[in-house]
Amino acid sequence: MLFCFTSSHRTAAFDTLGRFERGVDRVIERLAAGDTLAGHVVLSTCNRFEAYVDVPVDEYSADGMDAAARTPDVVVEAIAQAADMTADEVRTAGDILRGEAVAAHAFAVASGLESVVVGEGEIAGQVRRALESARARGTATRDLERVFQLAARTSRGVKNRTALSRAGRSVVRLALDMAESRITDWAQTHVLLVGTGRYAGASLAALRERGVRDVQVYSRSGRAAGFAASHGIVAADDLVSALAESDLVVACSTVQSVLVEASTVTAARALHGALARRLVVDLGLPRNVDPDVAAVPETELIDLELLRTHAPLPEFQAAADARALVDEALADYRRAAAEDAVTPALVALRSHVFEVLDAEIARARPRDASGQTEAALRHLAGVLLHMPSVRARELAADGRADEFTAAVEAMFGVDAARPCPAVGLSSDDADEPREDTAS
Repeated sequence: MLFCFTSSHRTAAFDTLGRFERGVDRVIERLAAGDTLAGHVVLSTCNRFEAYVDVPVDEYSADGMDAAARTPDVVVEAIAQAADMTADEVRTAGDILRGEAVAAHAFAVASGLESVVVGEGEIAGQVRRALESARARGTATRDLERVFQLAARTSRGVKNRTALSRAGRSVVRLALDMAESRITDWAQTHVLLVGTGRYAGASLAALRERGVRDVQVYSRSGRAAGFAASHGIVAADDLVSALAESDLVVACSTVQSVLVEASTVTAARALHGALARRLVVDLGLPRNVDPDVAAVPETELIDLELLRTHAPLPEFQAAADARALVDEALADYRRAAAEDAVTPALVALRSHVFEVLDAEIARARPRDASGQTEAALRHLAGVLLHMPSVRARELAADGRADEFTAAVEAMFGVDAARPCPAVGLSSDDADEPREDTAS
């Protein structure tokens, strides 16, 4: 059974999301160390932290409590310990989803419907990379693979078949749109990028689209020179001097601490020849910029909290079209899950038939030099099994998988309810989503 702990800009402050992000590696370690989870995928972005977990519903703990019932507490405790928070604080900052609600949520997230800026394009790649990381760790189970591959397919459908991506805008572009009213002439604007992290390249591209020519980059980690050389801009060695020369600052580092302090901006303003006014855009999570920067004279701050407040509403029809594709994906997921419910019974039926078939062929083989009898019997068995396979799918789709299981057990006296996790429907009987890593 699938569970998801989800915390986002809808349920938590960005500072809380930053604490989750800083502890993401420890969360993964703690989830992997437990003995109740079959697998997990952890998604951590600038405005979202989610742990998708798969738990076998037939496993029980030592005290007899169903592992599925304990899973939300296990996940919450892992996050709480990693983020140095209480379990109650974690629960307050997020929601727990179960069953097919997990799939529906993943499809909407990957499609950009749950983002700060509805329709933003970065999330699809982030979801894909979360699955790839889980695969590398060996924690991506069959059910998690199905959900995330369907999520990728849904995201591509939303991108190609709706106007949602055009209605929504990326976080970087929204920030620069908000800065538009403060910028007189983009071509004359002196820009400082602080950091070479997740949004640095996207920020530089968006700035150049607006006509910006003068860009410096500063990195406390020492990566500025390499980034500057590869992007045709100037590397800054001293943050205070670079701030003094810039009237637009875009902070986009992945460091886990504040880079631009109010005292640093004050010191920059005091330098001889420093520009008087300055707009600071903080895209970092955790924060790259001290909120007190906004109190420095002639300094304005745009951060993720402000962006969340002013994120534009999407075009209604585009959002409706995207939701329809999410619903289609959920229907596909339900059908596949229903087919899983009849798989053990179908496998048991086939095993029984082929055991009987092999015994009859063994008896007939001494009298069947040409092999025609064996071929005819195998063909007959395949024909006879075709209709039960079709009916199994039909009954599963109608929510009547238990009827097929009961019929197989009553007719053939086999244990048709025994789980067969390693055996699935054949390619003729299943419609598994194929992986496509294109973003």
